Amino acid sequence: MILLSTLSSTAATAPTRLDPVQLFLDADIVVQIVIAGLVLASIWVWMIIVSFSLRISKVRRQSRRFEEEFWDADQPDALVSRKKKQDNPSIRVAAAGLEELRSSTKDGLRNRDGTKARIALIMEGQVATEADALADRLNFLATTGSVAPFVGLFGTVWGIMNSFFQIGMEQNSSLAVVAPGISEALFATAIGLFAAIPAVIAYNRFSHRVNAYEARLQRFADQVHAQIGRELERS
Repeated sequence: MILLSTLSSTAATAPTRLDPVQLFLDADIVVQIVIAGLVLASIWVWMIIVSFSLRISKVRRQSRRFEEEFWDADQPDALVSRKKKQDNPSIRVAAAGLEELRSSTKDGLRNRDGTKARIALIMEGQVATEADALADRLNFLATTGSVAPFVGLFGTVWGIMNSFFQIGMEQNSSLAVVAPGISEALFATAIGLFAAIPAVIAYNRFSHRVNAYEARLQRFADQVHAQIGRELERS
């Protein structure tokens, strides 16, 4: 009866599922630091995912609206001058080309081909600048996706080493002694994967969207350059 009572009380108090918070609290200080760092990295990854999704959608919508206005305007130069202060990559690309046109022709058109080449170069540089600015925060996603699993693995290795040390101290290799430490150690790897997987998926997806937007912006720049070239040929 005493044995049955002891077994029943042990079963009642034994955990029926994994408790991540308790695993973190019971882990070694080094493993705790690793887990905390990975959790912070995961939070930052999701902040970038949400903010970038909103930003790329807004930028694409604003660019499409401005490009429609630009081609429908009777005086595109006046439209660009009026909207120049707005945060819109398409406006800055068009403004860069038109400003170079004004700078090259303020004393008269001396070299038509040279002017067209400079305008194309300026607009291509502005397109690259806009794409770089849009993709700036994606580097953190790439870094987290490649580094986080190894950081988690470091925490796991450290935790397993600590478990073996406890075996040597207690001179007891039973599963009850080893299992808790190994569970805490493997939890670090799980958190590393939790941070890395969304980061890799988001980086690949967002890189594609940035490349697609850069290609669209370059097409707009080419169309503006062609329009400027026609005007130069008529002058």
